[in-house]
Amino acid sequence: MAAHGTAEAGRTRHSAVVRGTHWTTALCFLALIFTGANILMSHPRLYWGETGNTHMEPLLILPLPTSRGSMPTSYKFVLKDQNGWSRSLHFQTGWLLVGIGLLYAIHGIVTAHFRKTLLPGRGDAPGSAESYNPSQRIAYLGVVFVFFPLMIWTGLAMAPAFVARFPFAVEAFGGQQSARTVHFFVTVLILFFVFGHVVMVWRAGFIDRVAAMITGRVRGKEKS
Repeated sequence: MAAHGTAEAGRTRHSAVVRGTHWTTALCFLALIFTGANILMSHPRLYWGETGNTHMEPLLILPLPTSRGSMPTSYKFVLKDQNGWSRSLHFQTGWLLVGIGLLYAIHGIVTAHFRKTLLPGRGDAPGSAESYNPSQRIAYLGVVFVFFPLMIWTGLAMAPAFVARFPFAVEAFGGQQSARTVHFFVTVLILFFVFGHVVMVWRAGFIDRVAAMITGRVRGKEKS
């Protein structure tokens, strides 16, 4: 490895599994955000507990237009209802993300990827193109092992068929509406993480970093 936080050209940085799961997760996340927004706009209010409707006091009223005329909002128009296909695609994409997450987790444990790349330790090399600083590592670990599992859990807690078989999934949150509210706020936190991630990649050298995540190898002299 070259000095001053550069990496030699041609050196392997990301394995095929890491690259594949990264881009597939990115596509799934975009699909989930789009379909989730459509679902949310059918009832842009959040509640706590088991039930929630227009006759109850909401925990939070989201400043969004609605796709249902029966939902009172400050907007003077109603969007076309996309709730049906959005729910179907959202749930299917969620299961795909579960599979991708399991593959990534198994790969990370078997290859010691998490220990070598993400776990903070005394051997960290700040500025290295092949490592992350401690704050980045903690953020990535939080997303991988806390936020995404929580997203999946709360999503399943809103699925009637799943809850019928495993009622504890929703009982742990105190009700379906509580799970929906947690699902929303975790989504917001992940969006903040994604924004920060893109900014850091841009500042570190967008073309080289993206090329490394596509080809798996460092392109030229990559900055930290």
